Amino acid sequence: MGEFSGGAGHLDATGMRFAIVAARFNHEVTEPLCAGAEKTLHDHGAAQVSVVWVPGAFELPLAAKRFAQSGAVDAVVCIGAVIRGETAHFEYVAGECAAGVTRASLDTGVPVAFGVLTVEDRKQAFDRVGGAEGHKGEEAAITAIEMVALLRTIP
Repeated sequence: MGEFSGGAGHLDATGMRFAIVAARFNHEVTEPLCAGAEKTLHDHGAAQVSVVWVPGAFELPLAAKRFAQSGAVDAVVCIGAVIRGETAHFEYVAGECAAGVTRASLDTGVPVAFGVLTVEDRKQAFDRVGGAEGHKGEEAAITAIEMVALLRTIP
């Protein structure tokens, strides 16, 4: 089997269907993350991008798993922001969200990309929405495209 050599510059999402599941909590961060992910998917030729909003990061895994099980999408992108100090249970919310997103992907065999920021403060969050640390929404979308393309090459 040959090595997958896609890379973000060569990714083609033509014909691929995606869902973005985004958390409303910390919406001033998640809205631009979601917009970047959606634009990236469309810019790479996605056939369909459905966007749904859930209350917070803790609810992302269930909605992601439902999309992944539906057969209606090739991949799911989860978008959220857990900022320490804005929730009394930072570790619990962040850890359970990450574990749930991973489980949704492994249980269904459908790529579920993790575009959830887990940061110390609002500055770190905004640095990851097109700031000094790049745009994590766009990166999550690229990950989803790359994983769909990769899995199509694996028997």
